[in-house]
Amino acid sequence: MTKPPSTRQANGGRWPNALAWLSVLALLAALLLMGGAGPAYRGELIELGDAFSLLRYGVYLAGAAAALGLLVLVVSALTRRPGAGVVAVIVLVGTVAMLYMPWQHWQRAQQAPVIHDITTDTQNPPTFDALRDAREAAPNGVDYPGEETARQQRDAYPEVQPLMVAAPRSRVLSAAQSEVEAAGWEIAAITDNTIEATAVTRWFGFKDDVVIRLTEQENDIQVDMRSASRLGASDVGTNALRIESFLNRLRERLE
Repeated sequence: MTKPPSTRQANGGRWPNALAWLSVLALLAALLLMGGAGPAYRGELIELGDAFSLLRYGVYLAGAAAALGLLVLVVSALTRRPGAGVVAVIVLVGTVAMLYMPWQHWQRAQQAPVIHDITTDTQNPPTFDALRDAREAAPNGVDYPGEETARQQRDAYPEVQPLMVAAPRSRVLSAAQSEVEAAGWEIAAITDNTIEATAVTRWFGFKDDVVIRLTEQENDIQVDMRSASRLGASDVGTNALRIESFLNRLRERLE
């Protein structure tokens, strides 16, 4: 016996609705994996490799959610179920928003050289003294990597240069300390001409060490800076950006 049209429509409408909610669940699971990877590693609940695996699985789930969303759009159009289509659009938009930051990070990784120690003075880099023990215990060590790193830095980040300011050294040091504190970095030591501090990334809690050095020139104070990651072969441009941003803010503060 042939089913009434209303019954056929009801049965046909179950599939797009079911697929729509399945795509929502996949998206939520992806969000949980990707959002929780950093805090779980920072809280020492998992190893770094496991955190990266969670990120990878989250990307896979987000891709699956997007694929399901596209399928729901097609099925909902054929079955004339606009409600499921609306859910699918929300899932697709959410997937794009969720994957934008990892995609942007991947893009930067493709363009950045595989270096992790950046300085405005590659010939005589500022040294880590107060942070020496912490860096010696870290995978990347305390010594500046050398000329090959300097060459790659010059090619990739030519704008990383010392800051020259016409101001008393004490005023420049005070302004630099204020900028370090404003950035939320943990100060390890301050001398008459140096500041050593540690910057901690918000999500994964990666630690990058910073040293700022003031040198008196004939009429100016030269501000040199070094920012080095404790972990990882490549910093994906983070240290160069940190130096540029800090020196620009310091210049504005002194002006």
